[in-house]
Amino acid sequence: MKYLALIIFTCSTILHASYSATIFDEDTLNPIFEATISDSSQSVKSKDDGSFHINSQSKILHVKACGYKSVKIRTNEVIKDIKLTPFTIKAVYLSFWHASNNSPRLKDVLDLIDNSEINSVVVDIKNEWGSLVYKTPLESVERNGGHKNRTNRNIEKLMSTLKDKNIYTIARIVTFKDDIQAQNNQEYAVKDMNGTMWRNSDNMAWVDPFDKRSHEYAVSIAEEAAKIGFDEINFDYIRFPARQELSFSKESNQENRIEAINDFLSLADNRLRKYGVFTSVDVYGNVCWSQDDNNIGQTIESLAQHVDYISPMLYPSSFASGSFSFENPSEYPYEVVYRSIKNLKDRIDPIRVRPWLQHFKDYAHSKKRYKKLEITEQIRATEDTNTSGWMMWSPSSRYYKKYFSKPNE
Repeated sequence: MKYLALIIFTCSTILHASYSATIFDEDTLNPIFEATISDSSQSVKSKDDGSFHINSQSKILHVKACGYKSVKIRTNEVIKDIKLTPFTIKAVYLSFWHASNNSPRLKDVLDLIDNSEINSVVVDIKNEWGSLVYKTPLESVERNGGHKNRTNRNIEKLMSTLKDKNIYTIARIVTFKDDIQAQNNQEYAVKDMNGTMWRNSDNMAWVDPFDKRSHEYAVSIAEEAAKIGFDEINFDYIRFPARQELSFSKESNQENRIEAINDFLSLADNRLRKYGVFTSVDVYGNVCWSQDDNNIGQTIESLAQHVDYISPMLYPSSFASGSFSFENPSEYPYEVVYRSIKNLKDRIDPIRVRPWLQHFKDYAHSKKRYKKLEITEQIRATEDTNTSGWMMWSPSSRYYKKYFSKPNE
């Protein structure tokens, strides 16, 4: 009888370890190619016909594909056809200083979502100074003083408020630009050629992207954001400083820089996999036009290996006079966004591109205020290039309902 029991248990385990299904678009019923299916330790991709097979001991599988809402599958349920709902992300940015549950700006953003096409919000979880918006159990953050200036005292309440409205939530984490971490860990802060801790024009220090301690710090914060329910982790300043003649722990050449960013993203991918979150990275707008790493460790091809979405900052005001053959690129919001995304067509599927757009006054050229025409023209460019949506950047987190279409309009 002991032998029989052992055989039955072994067979049961083997049957439980295998899961196969086919993934379809809920609207068109077309199969979805290269959807990601993950458990706590591995990921597989769906084939051309939407089918996949995974051997897993996990109780839950996460299924996600760019341009769709993700789903969870219980492995003890037999589901042969998995249907994903198409989803275009239309997000606004909520800054660190306005992420309090009692913030009037938060109330404005919630009202905007109720009365416009906006369906997503990007929340500052860790800002440029290195402060976290809420208190985490991370001892490293506490030791550095990263919790001292937090603006949200009840992050669970904020998440509940957002989820009750079915809002897609994106956690923005500023990665290597981190004054607090650098000050408290000067052994791996970026230094000038004299060995002194370097500060940029904003008087902020950075941590060395080559150093694995800086990787662990940011990824741990990302994991905490995933635990509390964010749908996506957005890494900003995931690059080297755009400055020459700085000292790092390793020679700063293109190969090494790209490898360092890849190592960080690989670590993030491995640690975040079990939560089923999407991941995205912010890049300069000119990365859309460059073949090299711009001396900062970012290329479209290298980043695309590790994340779901690439988010170029396509603010027309950020392009120099003469770009696109325009004296004032900010006067041509549609053309700047459209041409930049189209230039990526041979490098990445546009469904994996979700740009940052400009919702602030032009600061570089004509000084004009961006109003409804400029906002809608940028949005139209993302639609005409078949991206997965857009994220609107206003440093003050102030937006105007009249600039955005109403739901189902």
